[in-house]
Amino acid sequence: MSSSVRMPLLNTGTPESKRQEILNYFSQTFDLYDSLFDVLDTDEAWYEKAISLRHPLIFYYGHTATFFVNKLMAARLIDSRIDPDIEAMMAIGVDEMSWDDLDDSHYDWPSVDALKAYRQKVRSMVSEFIMTMPLEIPVQWDSAGWLILMGIEHERIHLETSSVLIRQLPLSWLNNNGRWPVCPEVGIAPENTLVALPGGKLKLGKPYDDPLYGWDNEYGLQEADVAPFKASEYLVSNDEYLTFLNAGGYDTERWWTDEGWAWATFVKARHPEFWVRKEDRWCYRTLLEEIEMPWSWPVDVNCHEAQAFCRWKSEVTAKSIQLPSEAEWYCLREQLDTDLPYWEQAPGNINLEYWSSACPVDRFRTGDFCDVIGNVWQWTSTPIDAYEGFRIHPYYDDFSTPTFDSKHNLIKGGCWISTGNYGIKQSRYAFRRHFFQHAGFRYVESTASGRDTINPYETDALVSQYLEFHFGQEYFGVSNYPEACAALCSGLMANSPMTRALDLGCSVGRSSFELARWFQHVDGIDFSARFISAAVELQKNGKIRYFTPTEGELGDFQVASLKATGLDDIDVNRILFTQGDACNLKPKYCDYDLVFAGNLIDRLGDPLLFLESIHERIRPGGLLVLTSPYTWLEEYTDKANWLGGIRENGEALDTYSALKRVLNQHFDEVQPAVDIPFVIRETARKYQHTVAQCTVWRCR
Repeated sequence: MSSSVRMPLLNTGTPESKRQEILNYFSQTFDLYDSLFDVLDTDEAWYEKAISLRHPLIFYYGHTATFFVNKLMAARLIDSRIDPDIEAMMAIGVDEMSWDDLDDSHYDWPSVDALKAYRQKVRSMVSEFIMTMPLEIPVQWDSAGWLILMGIEHERIHLETSSVLIRQLPLSWLNNNGRWPVCPEVGIAPENTLVALPGGKLKLGKPYDDPLYGWDNEYGLQEADVAPFKASEYLVSNDEYLTFLNAGGYDTERWWTDEGWAWATFVKARHPEFWVRKEDRWCYRTLLEEIEMPWSWPVDVNCHEAQAFCRWKSEVTAKSIQLPSEAEWYCLREQLDTDLPYWEQAPGNINLEYWSSACPVDRFRTGDFCDVIGNVWQWTSTPIDAYEGFRIHPYYDDFSTPTFDSKHNLIKGGCWISTGNYGIKQSRYAFRRHFFQHAGFRYVESTASGRDTINPYETDALVSQYLEFHFGQEYFGVSNYPEACAALCSGLMANSPMTRALDLGCSVGRSSFELARWFQHVDGIDFSARFISAAVELQKNGKIRYFTPTEGELGDFQVASLKATGLDDIDVNRILFTQGDACNLKPKYCDYDLVFAGNLIDRLGDPLLFLESIHERIRPGGLLVLTSPYTWLEEYTDKANWLGGIRENGEALDTYSALKRVLNQHFDEVQPAVDIPFVIRETARKYQHTVAQCTVWRCR
């Protein structure tokens, strides 16, 4: 297997040559992804979970294709879907967030043949789009070309993450077709030594005009002053890790962090995930084979195991041994003066240029160190956070921000199957510390501290603004808006059943919490993962801290608290927060007694589609409650899709009239429209004072 096509440079060539280059990159990525899934040989391999915290592989096979459609729809670069059911079912659910549907016990997954046919339709659509999309050089992150590159790099991410899941499936479910060869080199593991590095002043991050595609967390600037330190010459080999295991590594609590020991005892870990005990010997699981233990290859472990090894190593050597920080890894990376896609041949076991497995830790040397990049990922001690100047990409707002929680540690350097953005110097990927990737580690002797600190305040400006709107103080005598809306909904229900409610466009969750006072179950759904993440944090911990600006860069730290808002007496387990698209919800969202859509319709790409289908989600006699200030903006809704605020055949059409025309097909209006004011604080001296209209409809 070879990854012969390199990621395109953003700032070279002509639009037509770049168009063809992107098409070649897309086609090769699609073929490579299909080739990986060709090894699945049974229905169990497709439909059974490799691990409980991940969907089965059938999801990942469809997910990367639906990504193209969903993102192009969100950007309004295409106007129709290929298969709305597949695109709803496989839109989210990748990371083990509490709100990503992974707790569902059953899915009506499509057949493999149906998904293969779907992928081919997506391939044709995207190929045609690439050849006709507007394109300028350089390709910038607000262009159609950037969105296509985003989809390509997203599929390359899942090429790797899916290979980890395949590595955890029974071999009897897989077909070793010879296209994913194992390194034939084994040998004796070298003795590891510590090599001095001078440290120095570093600038981390890259500018927005960098010639290589990047995810949002790569941009910005962070200055670091790294003290001199020593780093291990080699990655920790299976042989070196065996010494830790034989010393009672999995039985000695003091070598583990509290979180790590909780994980190890919960899963009853006794050895690395890909070690296999066979009577009196150890074997090793590769992607598709079980081989005699290659003691000279790097060990594959999660962050907890790597940290425990370092604590043990510190104790037996009386040195300050720990995982390198992100900045220390960059000092090591300075030993290598090339980067994908500039090299002629990879200077490490990376980019599928050699084998489909790890190899000996002394096989690829750069100066004083081996495996500066490649072979296996290298865990760091640094929880991922944003650099100064970080901006969220508007069409993938949940790529980075859900990981800025101090629970995801950075991995650096790539592994044997890392291609595309995964393989470049500036890539920043982070996983939960109990997560298994093709990841190992090297250790450093360092006195650096403060490795586990992270900004504990929510500083995303929009999320903070809405946390203040939902949970902050009231201004100018105007009542809290989500609380008022929820109370209105409760009053409307009278003696009706209050079993299930759907809060669409729930933002950071106040209305969902309020509805849970009365309803047995509430689904809170928002398109923004950043909003949902904040709501889940409140649900889990009862509070979340955030920053509100006063003027300029000055501001105050605040706390949104369920207790302070009188919500601590409700059962928060009645609520399920989920990221979703109101115009393409999964079929399971149905049979509601109440659907509340607060300030939603004028932020939808296709509000008519939403209104014409929402009756399917509501039981007969159930209520639909809409609020909106009818602030139609082309930023959110193409003018052709505005419900009102337009002239139709020369006559003025307001939104309320349009609502009645659309909803009268399936609903009866319950009462005259009423106004509900609200105030959103921007700074200490600037506020938005708005009046929304509330309409109430009963489903026939």
